[in-house]
Amino acid sequence: MPKLTIPEVLDTAIKQHQAGRLSQASALYYEILARDSQCADALHLLGVIEHQNGHHERAVQLIRRASILAPENPAIYSNLGEAYRHLDRLDEAIANFRKALALQPAYPDALSNLGNALSTQGRFEEALSCYQKAVAINPALPETHNNLGNLFLEREQFDQAYTCFQKALALKPDFAEAHNNLGNLFNHRGQPDEAFTCYQRSLALNPHLADTHNNLGGIFKDRGQLDEAITHHRQALALEPGRADIHSNLILAELYRCGDEPGVIAAELSRWNEQHARPLGRLVRSHANDRAPDRRLRIGYVSADFRSHPVGWFLRPLFAAHDRQSFGLFCYSNVRHPDHVTAELQTHAEGWREIAGQTDRAVAELIRQDRIDLLVDLTLHTAKNRLLVFAHQPAPVQATYLAYPGNSGLETIDYRLTDLHLDPPDQAAPPGTEQPIRLPETYWCYQPVVTPAPAVTPLPASTNGYVTFGCLNNFCKVTPATLAAWCRLLLALPTARLLLHTHPGSHRSRLQELFASNAVDPQRVRFVDFLPEAQYLQSYQSIDIGLDPFPFCGGTTTCDALWMGVPVISLAGPTPVTRGGLSLLANVGLRELVAHSIEDYVEKATALARDLPRLAALRASLRERMQRSPLMDAPRFARNVEAAYRTMWHRWCAQPAPAQ
Repeated sequence: MPKLTIPEVLDTAIKQHQAGRLSQASALYYEILARDSQCADALHLLGVIEHQNGHHERAVQLIRRASILAPENPAIYSNLGEAYRHLDRLDEAIANFRKALALQPAYPDALSNLGNALSTQGRFEEALSCYQKAVAINPALPETHNNLGNLFLEREQFDQAYTCFQKALALKPDFAEAHNNLGNLFNHRGQPDEAFTCYQRSLALNPHLADTHNNLGGIFKDRGQLDEAITHHRQALALEPGRADIHSNLILAELYRCGDEPGVIAAELSRWNEQHARPLGRLVRSHANDRAPDRRLRIGYVSADFRSHPVGWFLRPLFAAHDRQSFGLFCYSNVRHPDHVTAELQTHAEGWREIAGQTDRAVAELIRQDRIDLLVDLTLHTAKNRLLVFAHQPAPVQATYLAYPGNSGLETIDYRLTDLHLDPPDQAAPPGTEQPIRLPETYWCYQPVVTPAPAVTPLPASTNGYVTFGCLNNFCKVTPATLAAWCRLLLALPTARLLLHTHPGSHRSRLQELFASNAVDPQRVRFVDFLPEAQYLQSYQSIDIGLDPFPFCGGTTTCDALWMGVPVISLAGPTPVTRGGLSLLANVGLRELVAHSIEDYVEKATALARDLPRLAALRASLRERMQRSPLMDAPRFARNVEAAYRTMWHRWCAQPAPAQ
């Protein structure tokens, strides 16, 4: 039988490739290259298989060789751009997409791919133009409609996003990724039940979608169903082990569930560091910063939350009170949608850098160019963190602060700011790489988010005839143990009511069933939805006593409650995330409201509810207590933070300089 010609083998290989039989196709492409190492088609398509298998570096090598041999083939440049895009080498990706389009302007795949790269860089108008050109050329492209929907979703243009996802699904009803993205849209709209249905449909079509498992984990987390959340985040991470963002979501869910178990959290943080950060150690370079210990320092802050968000709110008084003669502030903002808080914070910064869409390596280089002396992470493992920037160690001293009291797990972050209540000096610090630097009074400095502030109203119980407990925390902190304690409390006080903050939907019915199963009339439990800031604060006007969830305590919500005259009962545990209530209550002179066991928590809440004169006196005095406390003394707080920064800097200056 005569040997097949190279074109015949290539034709067979392409058919195998199109049928999804990648190993068979790959073997045939290698057979061709053994006979002709300069076969551009075999190099190109073998590179595409490497890309499909997630081997993007190898894909770049192969497809780049093909581009030299066939410089007039637009598909080669488009696929080379995709390989670069998956390596986060976006400038090279964009250059290759543009080469493809220069050769073939009406090339919808290249236009869509270019739109993806531009969107990642935050260049939304350019991306929008690319997607619209692509669907104008070929309206029957479900992937492009899906990408266009994601762009509108990123821009919070929800109606347009919905239309695009529906078009994608009309063209391809079994498009699992589009079902996932439609779920994201519903989730952003505050429709978790609809989102949940979309995610389930997505996984029914493709159970191997890491993003969908991750998103479903987020839905379970928001419902307080943390075991289920952790299960899905682990499934997502098993599918894509290199996804640091998914791993961070797993850590956060574990903190909510078992933040009082330091060994569990430390082990997961260590795995995160080993998997995602340590491999970047090869990129770390020495620093040539001037080691004068008392010179003016350049402080860099990195966050996705320079906006109307608890982190942004707590930064306002600190930034306003920073000593500009001794410290220059530089902000590295990962904010996609700036707002009035962004604008206010920006007025205090000597340098403001927009980093959304930039690679970690590019951001690290920018920080080096700015000659930052001390770099502060403000996000930890919360959404859109840039911890991998810190893995490059672009500043000689690196610290974490404010996202929540805890560790990052990164070997390249030297310190974490804390206080004497979160980390008592006589108590062993939780396992972690960062050294605790204790502020002498408070970890937080509070400034009311709304001015003028809503009035503190008379005690609701005095007219209602019953006490209303309330928890306006993010519901993901409300663990089964917390709910069990609240059931005991409501049983001990048969007329008391409970107000909770959570999205509407079947989740509320589940909670009412839980209370009913514990002999608590579900009509005694009311819910409040997510509200604008002023209305949210006004919700405290109907609450007599705040209940802190556990083990992960509140921070912002406790401050807001105290500001509105509502005392808070908190359960202190062994780790910083379990001691936020203790820190805040100690700073306003109310340590007696801090419990040290669940029994103590229920007893303290019960006793306070039965003492209406004391409740009324606290309600009338708490705002003044706040104003007189370290919690609202911004200049004093800023000096304490700056002293901590100077301590960190002095320690680095005292270290021997590396040999040049």
